[in-house]
Amino acid sequence: MNVFTRNSVAPSGVASFLTADLKRETKKQREFFSKVRRSESAYAVNLRKIATQIGHLIKAFDPTDASQVREVEHALRHYANVLHPWARAVAKRMLVDVMRRDEKVWREYTSFLGIELQKEITEAPTGEALWHLLNEQVELITSLPIDAAQRVHELAVGTLYTGARANEISAEILRTGEVTKSRANLIARTEVGRASTTLTRVRAEHVGSTHYRWVSAHDGDVRKRHRQLDGSVHAWNDPPVASEPGQKEMRYHPGSGPNCRCWAYPLLPEEKLAAGVSWHAGRED
Repeated sequence: MNVFTRNSVAPSGVASFLTADLKRETKKQREFFSKVRRSESAYAVNLRKIATQIGHLIKAFDPTDASQVREVEHALRHYANVLHPWARAVAKRMLVDVMRRDEKVWREYTSFLGIELQKEITEAPTGEALWHLLNEQVELITSLPIDAAQRVHELAVGTLYTGARANEISAEILRTGEVTKSRANLIARTEVGRASTTLTRVRAEHVGSTHYRWVSAHDGDVRKRHRQLDGSVHAWNDPPVASEPGQKEMRYHPGSGPNCRCWAYPLLPEEKLAAGVSWHAGRED
């Protein structure tokens, strides 16, 4: 695994996408994050609507009645089936928003790097990546009522083996809407970040980028491991270990893991920056 610290030299032939002065980049990074958060919030609002509907479906039944429990399971699975068109529309809106933001960021970053490079980045094959992302989002969205149905089933069946009191199990079944809401928020945060990183990677690799710099959100909520990764350089085809020590090992690029708000800062080959001398000169004046 190619890992480089903040002070180390990037792989031969790879240059900083903008400038190596991270402190001077902080404002741009934070502006970028605010746009990410807005996309995430809009997506989360829509996914929480599913949680609300799940709550309504469950509260319409008596969780102490075994026959009605079976009915609510059926209702939730039916809801997942009829949800597909809506899920596709909501996921598409999120991805279009992320794509437009990604295009805007690249236009800004390449504004001094020559028309040819800008054209090359614009023509990156993002269509296939977007298609895969769209299908994955629909699957995740429709999994919310399916997971809720599974939770109801497991709780109801569990009373036979655990000896738990019916009123306790009923209360847990009625909490399914709240549990779904938490998962909806997690999906929104994680998937908006993953979509953004995926599009950045496609465009970067299209123009020859092999590595990126990990950039954290630079606030008090950043987890310890991600603070350590901040400023380090990694290969696009070799994601680093991003999980905390003692947890199950997870490798992923910034923004692609659960609740990760970090982002990837592409590093372009030196030859791609040959036309960008005026950019660097402008930053150093």
